[in-house]
Amino acid sequence: MEAQPVKTNIALIGFMGTGKSSVGRTLARRLGRKFIELDALIEQKAGKSIPEIFHHDGEIGFRELEIQTIKGIEAEKNVVIACGGGVVLNKINIDRLKEGGVIIYLKASPNVILKRTSRDNLVRPLLNVEDPVSRIQELLKFRKPFYERAADITINTTRLNVDGVVGEIIETLKGNESFHI
Repeated sequence: MEAQPVKTNIALIGFMGTGKSSVGRTLARRLGRKFIELDALIEQKAGKSIPEIFHHDGEIGFRELEIQTIKGIEAEKNVVIACGGGVVLNKINIDRLKEGGVIIYLKASPNVILKRTSRDNLVRPLLNVEDPVSRIQELLKFRKPFYERAADITINTTRLNVDGVVGEIIETLKGNESFHI
């Protein structure tokens, strides 16, 4: 029986406001790894911001850029990748991320998500609506099965700070023989 290849990357998935970027940066620093912010890479590749991409090219255009960008980073080793909230909507992305890494689903309650996304200064095209809590609930209901199916590990960040989430990830990964920490 052939041994499974050891995975070296960590991909963080989950809805906006669950802590992917802040947890990813801290986790990468603690593990001495390179941090990749997928949305920032997409913006760099497109030469425009995510809201501009959505406005000019629509969500479909954005998702195509997302696929191309992930394809471009799949050869990376020992990286922590903070993925955009909708990365799970395309199985190609998940298959590529799983090939060299473990996928960790960060989740949080809709109210915590709204609180966190309201205090950051990012423009959130999908929450630019009259009733953001209902929109969050609607999107979460739709995406939850995708997140759960993609995840190797799930961590609820609702009541944890960044260091708490990072500590939980490291402890969980220490016991995973298909992953090298």
